[in-house]
Amino acid sequence: MITFVIMLNRLFFKPIDNAALVIFRWLFGLLIFLESVGAIFTGWVRVNMVEPTFSFTFIGFEWMNVLLGPQMYIYYSIMGIFGLMVMVGWRYRLAMVAFTLMWTGTYLMQKTSYNNHYYLLVLVSFIMCLLPAHHYASVDVKTGRVRSRHHMYNWHRWILILMMTIAYVYGSVAKIYPDWLDATFIRRAFTNRYQTPWLNELFSHETFHYFISYTGILFDMFIVPALLWRRTRTLAVIASFVFHLFNSAVFQIGIFPYMSLAFILLLYPPDDIRRRFLSGKPPSMMKRVHLPKRANLVKGFVFIFFAVQLILPLRHHWIDSNVFWSEEGHRMSWRMMLRSKSGYVTFYTVNKNTEERRSVQLSEHLTPKQIRGLATHPDMIWQFAQYLRRSHEKEGVDMAVYADAWVSLNGRPNKPLIDSGVDLADVPWQFFSANPWITDFSFD
Repeated sequence: MITFVIMLNRLFFKPIDNAALVIFRWLFGLLIFLESVGAIFTGWVRVNMVEPTFSFTFIGFEWMNVLLGPQMYIYYSIMGIFGLMVMVGWRYRLAMVAFTLMWTGTYLMQKTSYNNHYYLLVLVSFIMCLLPAHHYASVDVKTGRVRSRHHMYNWHRWILILMMTIAYVYGSVAKIYPDWLDATFIRRAFTNRYQTPWLNELFSHETFHYFISYTGILFDMFIVPALLWRRTRTLAVIASFVFHLFNSAVFQIGIFPYMSLAFILLLYPPDDIRRRFLSGKPPSMMKRVHLPKRANLVKGFVFIFFAVQLILPLRHHWIDSNVFWSEEGHRMSWRMMLRSKSGYVTFYTVNKNTEERRSVQLSEHLTPKQIRGLATHPDMIWQFAQYLRRSHEKEGVDMAVYADAWVSLNGRPNKPLIDSGVDLADVPWQFFSANPWITDFSFD
């Protein structure tokens, strides 16, 4: 037992060179700056945060609708400023904590443009709040706010490595389902995607579809070990650049490919990064591990944090439904770009006192983008029903709300997504079990 504790302490608190973390801070700060201001200039903020009068927040965060409007331009501009502060290391802790809180807020505010990479940025930002990434080559060092250091603890490096590993590996495992293995999804994602004849011909070829399907599984599963092992590192770096730049060009998924490439720095031996990219001698590392005052608290936090990260993506296994169909357990589970869904939904209300039935004009309440995503997401259908109920309650009318949704998964014929006879305004949302009004689905 004593030997195990000593090994664990050495694993956590062995001093290592901090050059990789410092350079990662530069790149990370730049990327979150670009993500924030880019959302303004590309129109993303306008479409998702300014134009809507109602937003599909995470359930329980409906109160965040009060933030919608032109003020979100200022909100994202401030996040961009915090990104620059992180990059140069000026009041790093304040900037990093503030950005994390604001980005988490925007993540919880809307699901219309949900992206698992947004969730990854929440987690990586939170981790960066805890790391001493500003103790070298920063304004905080220049102004004497913090002492210059060339080293950090080993856990500062590995907490980021493990977080990215979980995202990759869970993403790989999620792809192991029938429509990915027979290239059904990839075929739909790439065929006739481009007008350029030779690209269209390549992307429509069956061999290409299977190549993308299986290399996607293998890349996500093995890229981190391949980057850590010296013999395969060079090949893995080349594969990473090809993979992520291809995804960036084809799918336009924001900063994630570039954050993943920046993450490669942490997988090299710590001393190598300083020799390659920074001036100054590598720090002389003490042979004996000196434990910080809160060593047990640090170890306990890391274990709990990763226990949550390992369990949370598995929650769909104890919900008795097909996650590809019901979306129950889909978010925060690294299940991105796995399926293609399309469909339509109609809502109607019934006055419980007069029995008067009326169809709902979605365009009177939602933006075109919200309407396109509404039909295929049962939780959003339920939220809109709740919104309609609350709207009528303000007028003193007790309304039942019904919806008729038909959905196609990966090109299959449309089928009912929910029970159209259930008053969605009168049922609670089940977080930890299947919602019985969502229909069943099987790949058989």
